[in-house]
Amino acid sequence: MCFSAETVIYRIFYSINRSGNGHLTLRELKRGNLVAAMQQLDEEEDINKILRYFSYEHFYVIYCKFWELDTDHDFLIDKENLIRYGNHSLTYRIVDRVFSQVPRKFTSMTEGKMGYEDFVYFILSEEDKSSEPSLEYWFKCIDLDGNGILTTNEMQFFYEEQLHRMECMAQEPVLFEDILCQMIDMIGPENETYFTLRDLKKCKLSGNIFNILFNLNKFMAFETRDPFLIRQERENPTLTEWDRFAHREYIRLSMEEDGEDASNGSGDVWDESLEAPF
Repeated sequence: MCFSAETVIYRIFYSINRSGNGHLTLRELKRGNLVAAMQQLDEEEDINKILRYFSYEHFYVIYCKFWELDTDHDFLIDKENLIRYGNHSLTYRIVDRVFSQVPRKFTSMTEGKMGYEDFVYFILSEEDKSSEPSLEYWFKCIDLDGNGILTTNEMQFFYEEQLHRMECMAQEPVLFEDILCQMIDMIGPENETYFTLRDLKKCKLSGNIFNILFNLNKFMAFETRDPFLIRQERENPTLTEWDRFAHREYIRLSMEEDGEDASNGSGDVWDESLEAPF
């Protein structure tokens, strides 16, 4: 099976197979948007206009991201590979939790290594924290004792590393007590001493909670509220966070590829080291 077909399948199961058992039920098909996406696929000539599941551009971004991290190209990623994701934006503590396989058991069959399917679930969760599968994925990571609630102690455990990173970068640290008040105001939980998954699913901004706890780059972007990004969201309210991310990355990757072609001097000369074997 080619990687583009695999990616489509993984994306479908990520979004629709909510039980995570690897078998789609009729109820899941009816509740999901796969049938509508397939109808659009039948009618639309440009596959990249079909943002749900089938976009080649989205596949290209996912695969290139995996290829960049998989430095020895054995189609497996370890912790040290993943910590480089997003320009080292993630904390070691959250990467440890991903590799503990608490949010999702790896399918790679290689101890301590994440395979391509595992990476697809990771990147979809990381780049669109507004989706329900993503909220469930990261909730399991932060819920250290697995009791179904996020306590202040659990959230502080992850935020401690963020605080340390801010201090190392000579940025003004934001104390956890202040952040906690901000998160409570943002989510409006039923009980202010902890967060439940139900609390998070009721709030459109809940994905920012996880960025605050373990993604420094996105936390800083949230704090500064980039007006350009805000305007983009208002102009295209139907696009998801994943759609916007994939579009930006596809443009970046295409420009890098064009630059490499130009530096090689001739379009007839192909350098194997510059291109992933799709």
